[in-house]
Parts: sequence; C-alpha cells; structure tokens
Amino acid sequence: MQNLEARAKNIRLAIFDVDGVLTSGKLFYGPEGIEYKAFHVQDGQGIKYLQQSGVEIGIITACTTAIVAKRMQDLGIIHVYMGAKQKVAAYEELKAKLHLEDEQIAYMGDDIPDLPLISRVGLSMTVPNAPAILQKHAHAVTRAKGGKGAAREMCELIMQAQGTLEPLIQSHLHR
Repeated sequence: MQNLEARAKNIRLAIFDVDGVLTSGKLFYGPEGIEYKAFHVQDGQGIKYLQQSGVEIGIITACTTAIVAKRMQDLGIIHVYMGAKQKVAAYEELKAKLHLEDEQIAYMGDDIPDLPLISRVGLSMTVPNAPAILQKHAHAVTRAKGGKGAAREMCELIMQAQGTLEPLIQSHLHR
C-alpha cells in the first residue's frame, strides 16, 4: 500500500463530511428549534490554505441547514452537496464535473454512511471516535477529533506532500 505522503501528493480535490468532521458531531437546538453548530477556526483556515494551494474543496453531507450553507460560503467552498443521504451519487457527480479519478480525491468522514467513499478514494481519513469499521478502511486516523482540528490535519498532510506547506509558513515568517 502506498504511504500517506504518496497518496496525498496526487490529491486535486479534498471532500469533507460536516457533522463529526468539521463539527464535533454534537447538535444543539435552541428553544425555537433552531440548530446551532460550532466550527473550528483552524479547520477553516486549513481549508482556505489548501484552496489557495490549488486543491479544490468539496462538502458532501446528509444535513441541510442554513448554518452549513453560511459556513461554506464564508470559506468560499462552491462544491457543496447538502441533503446527500446517499453520498456516492454526489461524489460521482463532483468527480465527473471536475474530470478527476478516485486516486486524485481525498475524503474525510466519521460514520458508516461515509464508508463507500472512505473505501474508494485515493486518500481517506477519519477521526479517532469513528466506528472501528471506518478506522479499519481509512488510510489514516487523525490525532485531533472532529471539529477540533481533524480537517486541518488532512489539509496540512496534502500540502506537505505537495510542497506547498513550507512556502506558506515561510511567507508568514517573512512579513
């Protein structure tokens, strides 16, 4: 099996699930039934850096909320598939739209509905609290939990493998 860096070097599209990956997976409801989600700023910054390095970003999630739409808009993510109960259809549509092969795509998910994508992409990652079956099929398990830096780990792994992380760091050191 290829090592993670070799897999990450080929990535042109990174796709993330939302609940349990970009959030902790906790759902908060206000008294009016309004849903609240917390996103980690460092995950968002990692996604922005990965975009700036030339990698496309996609979101495939079963949830459909204005909160997710707003966060994705804030991050400049245009490939957003909400309400995707069967994630493979959204994945295939995005893959065809961008003319990519499975080996050029990374995916991070945290639960059983993510298994079909985890088992087919070029680089798959999951979070430490994911079910054992996901951890078994993913290429790697992040150190950070979902909503607490897991997405940033995948972004930095891809950038490191593609040689774009160090120049980014240097550009911030020499300002």
